[in-house]
Amino acid sequence: MIKTISIYILFFFIYSFLGWCLEVICKLISEKKFINRGFLIGPICPIYGYGVLIMTLFFKRYLKEPFTLFILIIVSCSILEYLTSYFLEKIYHTRWWDYTYRRFNINGRICLETMIPFSILGILTMNYVNPIIFNLLNNLPKYIIYTFSLIFFFIYIIDNIISYKIIYNIQKLSKEIQEKQIIKKDDTERITKLVRKQIEKSMKLLDKRLIHAFPHLEMLKFKKKRKK
Repeated sequence: MIKTISIYILFFFIYSFLGWCLEVICKLISEKKFINRGFLIGPICPIYGYGVLIMTLFFKRYLKEPFTLFILIIVSCSILEYLTSYFLEKIYHTRWWDYTYRRFNINGRICLETMIPFSILGILTMNYVNPIIFNLLNNLPKYIIYTFSLIFFFIYIIDNIISYKIIYNIQKLSKEIQEKQIIKKDDTERITKLVRKQIEKSMKLLDKRLIHAFPHLEMLKFKKKRKK
């Protein structure tokens, strides 16, 4: 049981890293430069790890039914991305990505244009990549599996704590700017520009990394609390 859990922990980090690599390569092609993608500082995008874990744990029985598997993957991944966008916005008062400029999008959080290729990639992953990764992990000695799963897990927790602090600082900066400036009701573009300008002037490299990683990051307006 402990070995199985440890293997799935490593499995999660492997796909989180591969997802980060995919994001970096796509940006390298489109932007012609290296961009450390992702919410976290380290080279991982957890949403990929969680997505593949969901597919692997719940959809394995549909491997011989490609159409059913495709539908399940596109629905589950769409829900995962939508909820991730929604809760990140509610928790951090920021919008991390926006698909409103693409066709067939839902509230700018997900769009068909990205979901279809990711679903096809999911089917290929389930059929061809998963067996290779599980074979490699199952052949590792137990002490290596346990050691690295613990190390990666603790690094992941620390990275989350540091990243939260960075977002909190940016959120605090956004609130301070809004208190000093006259901001219209839905003027997210102006708020975002002011925050980005302030961060670019600062010496905080990790803050700069984050806004460069998410070029469509928007700082939303804080609602003023009414006095009772």
